[in-house]
Amino acid sequence: MAKKDKKTEPQAKRGGKRGGKRGSEPVPYSSIATHPRARASVRQAKAWMGLIAFVITAALSLKASVPVLQTGVRALAAGLAGYLLAWWFSMLIWRQLILAEQRVAVEEIERRRAEEADKKAAEAQPAR
Repeated sequence: MAKKDKKTEPQAKRGGKRGGKRGSEPVPYSSIATHPRARASVRQAKAWMGLIAFVITAALSLKASVPVLQTGVRALAAGLAGYLLAWWFSMLIWRQLILAEQRVAVEEIERRRAEEADKKAAEAQPAR
C-alpha cells in the first residue's frame, strides 16, 4: 500500500483550515506576535533582562566567595528567571498598548465617518 501524499489529503484530516501549515493564512485577529513593533520589543526586553540578571547574580555570587560551579548555576537560574519575568511584563504592557492603539484607530474611523455624514447632510440641504 502506497503512502498518502499530504497534499492530496482533505483539509479536515490535516488539521483544519490551515492544512497543517502555520502562517499560511493571515491571522484574523490582532496579537503581539503579529504587531510590527511589539515582537521586536519583547524579544529585546527578554534578551537584556536575562543577560542583566545573569551578570548581576554572577557578580554578587563571586563577590560573596561562592564556588564557581554554584555561581554558574545561580547565574543561569537568575538569567532564566529574568528572561521569564521580562517576557511576562512585556506581554502585559504590549497587550494594553495594542488595545489603546486599536481604540484610537476606531475613534479616528468614527470621527471621519461623522465628518463625511455631516458634509453629505450639508450638501443635501438646499441653499436658502
